Amino acid sequence: MAEAEYTAFASKKGQAVTARLIVRRVRDLNKQAAGGQDELFPVWRYHAVFTDSPFELIQAEEQHRDHAVVEQVFADITSGPLAHLPSGVFAANAAWLSIAAMAHNLLRAAGALASLPFAKARAATIRRDLIAIAARTARHGRGHLTLHLPEGWHREQEWLSLLSARGPPAKAA
Repeated sequence: MAEAEYTAFASKKGQAVTARLIVRRVRDLNKQAAGGQDELFPVWRYHAVFTDSPFELIQAEEQHRDHAVVEQVFADITSGPLAHLPSGVFAANAAWLSIAAMAHNLLRAAGALASLPFAKARAATIRRDLIAIAARTARHGRGHLTLHLPEGWHREQEWLSLLSARGPPAKAA
């Protein structure tokens, strides 16, 4: 990581802002390395942060990354259940907010139980790949249901690990 003093918006009269520019270097992962295509030289990406934070370099950069995580959560919630807000009725807004929080927590838990990539995936990806699946239910005698998943479905292993992680239902006392 490095930092330098930087003046932004210098071309706009009276709007120049001088603050710290923090740059973090991150190694770009070679996605083809698993297939035997090793890299010739390392490739790096750079993330810049323009801030007037009074904290030390490491602390300011960590706070920026934490803020980015929170912003991603807000984006997931507002693109899903909170797209219905505001409705104009206070009770309806309160209900939608409660439902949105519960749905977000359940999606995060389902993603974490399914696999590591789904633990980091956006909520829309989890809904598309694990929840909205083209499955067929069949009813057998005495209310026994069987779920028929598509043959050769590429997300079957993640879905089955999610299903097996919940455990059997509790016995009635």
